Amino acid sequence: METSTDGAVTAARPASLSPSRASDFMQCPLLYRFRVIDKLPEKPSEAATRGTLVHAVLERLFDAPAGERTATSAKSLIPGQWDRLREARPELTELFAGDEQGERLARWLADAEKLVERWFTLEDPTRLEPAERELFVQAELESGLKLRGIIDRVDVAPTGEVRIVDYKTGKAPRPEYSEGALFQMKFYALVVWRLKGVVPRRLQLVYLGSGDVITYDPRIEDLEQVERKLHALWEAITLATETGDWRPRPTKLCGWCDHQAVCPEFGGTPPPYPLAVRVPESEEGTQGRMAPG
Repeated sequence: METSTDGAVTAARPASLSPSRASDFMQCPLLYRFRVIDKLPEKPSEAATRGTLVHAVLERLFDAPAGERTATSAKSLIPGQWDRLREARPELTELFAGDEQGERLARWLADAEKLVERWFTLEDPTRLEPAERELFVQAELESGLKLRGIIDRVDVAPTGEVRIVDYKTGKAPRPEYSEGALFQMKFYALVVWRLKGVVPRRLQLVYLGSGDVITYDPRIEDLEQVERKLHALWEAITLATETGDWRPRPTKLCGWCDHQAVCPEFGGTPPPYPLAVRVPESEEGTQGRMAPG
C-alpha cells in the first residue's frame, strides 16, 4: 500500500517477490491478491505465532557466549520474547481471549519450550557462530525482477563455503512433497548467488516439530531453473495485475483460509479491485487502454 499526498491509503502494484508470496500465488492467485494488493487483515494463529516466538528465541540465543547456549538458557528467553512480540503486535492478545486462568497460554508456552528443547537434539549451538541471523536479502535480476526475503541463519565455513539454514516449527513433509519444501531454500540460494556470486554449499531445513533435518546441496543448474520459474510466475502475476483476473484455486487448504467470506468459491464477493485494469482491445476505441477496476 502507498499513502497519497492527502493522507489516503491507495493500493500499489506488486513490486517484488518473496518466497511466501510466490507460494501464495502458486497455491491460489486470489489469495495472493487478497494479501498483496487488497491487504485484507488476517487473524493471528497460535501455530504461526508460536513459530515466530521460537524463531526469536533461537536468534537471540546466539547473543550469548558459546558456553552459555544451553537448553535451559534458551527456554528462559521465551517469556521475554513473548512480551516483546505482544508489544510489537498488540493484536496477538486476541489469541488467548477468554483464557481467564491462563491455562491455554501455559500449554502454548510449554509447546514452544518443547520445540526449543528439540532443536538442541538436532544442532549444537556451542559449535556454531552464525555469520548472519534473520538476514534480509534482496537482489534484482537482469530482467528487473526484484527478489527479497529473510534468511533465518547463514553459516560461513573457514573455507568460505556458505550454508543457509531455516527453522520450521512444523513437521517435515512426506518425501513426495519435499521439492515444495525446498522451493523457499532454493529461492534464497538464488538471491545469494546473484548478490555474492557464490552458490551456497548446503541448504538445511530444521523441522522442530518432528525432529528431522533435510539438507540439499544446490547446483547452478538448479538455481537457473528456479530463476526461470520465478520469471514465469512474475509474468503471470503481472498479467493478473493488469487485467484484474485473479482466479481462486480450490484446494484442501481453503479450509484454513481467513478470506472465505469474500471468496467466490464460498459464495462471497471480492472487494472492488483497487487498481486500474487493462480494457480488452475491442473496447479500446471508446474507453481507452485503461479503466478503473
